[in-house]
Order: sequence, then structure tokens, then C-alpha cells
Amino acid sequence: MGHFRLEAVHVSTPLSAAFAISRGAKTSAETVRVHLTDGVNSGRGESVPYGRYGETVGSVLAEIEAARGAIEAGISRAALQTLMKPGAARCAVDCALWDLEAKQTGKPVWQLAGLPEPRPVETAVTITLDTPGAMAEAARTAPGRLLKLKLGGAGDLARLQAVHEARPDARLIADANEGLSPSDLPALMKAAAGLGVVLIEQPLPAGQDEALLKRPGAVALCADESAHTSADIQTLARYYDAVNIKLDKAGGLTGALAMAREARGAGLGVMVGCMVAGSLAMAPAVLLAQLADVADLDGPLWLAGDIEGGLTYTDGRVAPPEAGLWG
Repeated sequence: MGHFRLEAVHVSTPLSAAFAISRGAKTSAETVRVHLTDGVNSGRGESVPYGRYGETVGSVLAEIEAARGAIEAGISRAALQTLMKPGAARCAVDCALWDLEAKQTGKPVWQLAGLPEPRPVETAVTITLDTPGAMAEAARTAPGRLLKLKLGGAGDLARLQAVHEARPDARLIADANEGLSPSDLPALMKAAAGLGVVLIEQPLPAGQDEALLKRPGAVALCADESAHTSADIQTLARYYDAVNIKLDKAGGLTGALAMAREARGAGLGVMVGCMVAGSLAMAPAVLLAQLADVADLDGPLWLAGDIEGGLTYTDGRVAPPEAGLWG
């Protein structure tokens, strides 16, 4: 490996509408963008510092700065996995290294990673937490036939009923973001099965997963906030039917690939998800989604403006990234 020059910057992008979940709402996407160059070729990566796990833009930039010497000395992706902990900082650098290698070798990332040749994939389109009427109205105009509903506890059954009535053609993913209690779940699952719900994400707070051992099995359950890296998979397989893999948490495409392969080996379904971010952050996940059962990669659709050459979304499907964007 040669020597690199590293640049890491904070990017703030307004959203076109507030994005609300059970823990609160946001009106902008706050990301960290990394640029690596060897003097001839350049690679880029972007990630979302996530407050749920104690990350801030400042802490992520500080992690990258602390690793600057090793990165600029020409670190390999393998060495990066031990130098930096999983999370947004490693994600941005890891993805930049993949992109840089693709530019250096003239081979696309999907070939370098041993992935299938990418095709457009169906993505869930998010209906954020609101009143049943407002969520039904949003569902009526949402593209595609896979909708992801943000739930929040009281009133959730009414939300599901309203959206199902507005879009009886759609398959629904119910995402509680840890907002339910063990006593809430059985009734919700029983009703959800008749309302077009095919998957329920992270119904209970992380750390309370053992309560799911006695769950009714009407609808598949997917781990999200409880899932971080491949080391979590064997434990999660006791409680869940699927796992939501997010590059920002796994520490980049390298860690996410390891999660997907471990999940398959444990008999879990694979979902590839995202934080609210633009096309540069989303591009590696679109490649990983070639291995997935379901994808939730609508982050760029929430931005008031995306990066030049961004991903193309058509009728609920997202096309693979062009080489000029990433990979």
C-alpha cells in the first residue's frame, strides 16, 4: 500500500420534511465525509454519527483524526478493523478505502467484495411517526409497495389499520425503534398479521431481547438496535428471525459483509438498512443489499438536496451506484 492523504469533514444537509421516530425527530442529516487520495486516484466514504450509541460529529471526527497517521501511511482494510472500533468513524474510512481500491484497480467494488453483479433493488419507503390520519395520507402518495411504518406505543394499532386501509396493496414493515413493552407485543403481532405486516423491527429496548423467547410467531421479528456487529449474530438468532445490518454501526462495508455472512450461517434473514443520509452513504449498502431479503435504503429521498450524481430511485426501487458516485 502507498501513502494516502486524508480529509474528513462534517456535512449538514436539510431534510425536506421532519423525520420522526419513537425517540424524537430530526430536520437535517448530519454526516461525516472522508476523502482519501493516493495522489492519482481518490476514494470517498460517508457515515452518520448516531447519538443512540453515544456518537457525535465531533467524536467521530476525533476518532478519525486519532487514526490519521496509520491511515495516511497506507493502512489496509484488514488492519483498519483492529485499529478502529466499529461505528461511524470506521465506516467512513472503510468505505473510502473500498472506493479508492476500485479506482486504483479499475475493478468495481462488487467484484472486489465477491458480491453478485448489482441490479436495482426494492427499497422500503418510510412513513414517519405521526397521527393515524397523517400516516395514512403519507402512505397514499408513497412510491412502491413496501412501506416502513415508524411506531411509538400508544395508538400503534390505529396507525397500522389506517395505513393498511390507505394502501391495501402494500407490504408493511412495522418499526418500533425499541418503543414497545413485552405486554404490548402479543396483541400487536396478532393484529399485524392481518394488516399486511410482514416484519416487525426491534419492538423492545435493546437488552430486553430475552422476552422474545416466548413471543407469538405470527409475524417475523427483526433485530435493529440490538444488532451491531457479526459478534452479536449467534445471540440474536435465539430471539429474532432476521437482522437489520447498517454499515454505520458495523463499521463499514467490510464489517457489514461479515455480519451478512454470519447471519446466513445462523439461519437469520438479512435486512440492509440505513440512517437518514444521502447517496454517498447509501451506495455501499445498495451493493450489500444484493445479498438481502429486504432493503430499507430510502435515506436520500428525505434530503432537500443530494450529492451530485446521486442514486436513482424509481417506483420504490433504487439502482446501483454509478462509478462516479462510489465503487
